[in-house]
Amino acid sequence: MVTDRRLVLATRNPGKVGELRDILADVLGRTGLELVGLDAFPDLEDVVESGVTFAQNALLKARYAASSTGVPALADDSGLAVDVLGGAPGIFSARWSGPLGEATGRSKDEANNDLLLAQLADVPEEHRGAGFVCAAALVLPGGEEVVREGSCRGVLGREPRGTNGFGYDPLLVRPDGRTLAEHTAAEKHAISHRGEAFSALAQDVEALLD
Repeated sequence: MVTDRRLVLATRNPGKVGELRDILADVLGRTGLELVGLDAFPDLEDVVESGVTFAQNALLKARYAASSTGVPALADDSGLAVDVLGGAPGIFSARWSGPLGEATGRSKDEANNDLLLAQLADVPEEHRGAGFVCAAALVLPGGEEVVREGSCRGVLGREPRGTNGFGYDPLLVRPDGRTLAEHTAAEKHAISHRGEAFSALAQDVEALLD
């Protein structure tokens, strides 16, 4: 039984914290845990994501957060894996366009999407399969660690559609013909890679922390 009922998510993105509160709402309610982000610990530094897999990067962030705060920590690493690119951008998804993309004055998401669309311009629909992958980690201050993974498959469209998302969400077309960014928040939680990974991890949270 833990006495500090906080659970820290290793991110400074308030949108991610809010999304995870929705995904874990049931288990947070049953256990009485309060989910907070790294902003609750302003002295902490950011972690260099030096791992070569999603799971390694998630564990790097969760281990640092747990050891630095003394409370159980969650973290995730996720990205887009494109079949014809051999799984790229993969762990480099967030920085696929690099500094050249940022120099154009567009947002990082816009630059990444534009570059990916250009790279796949001549690829026919039957070979545009892709999927988001997420590794979610739970690390306790005592050293216990759990990693769960989730995925969300689709095909890449030829232009962005939808506003309810970020990253490559406007490009991944699901079997119902809508991009992930055209789904409601509740729909996304039910089918997304992050929703699948953290829903699986919720069982570990309840078992280890309740």
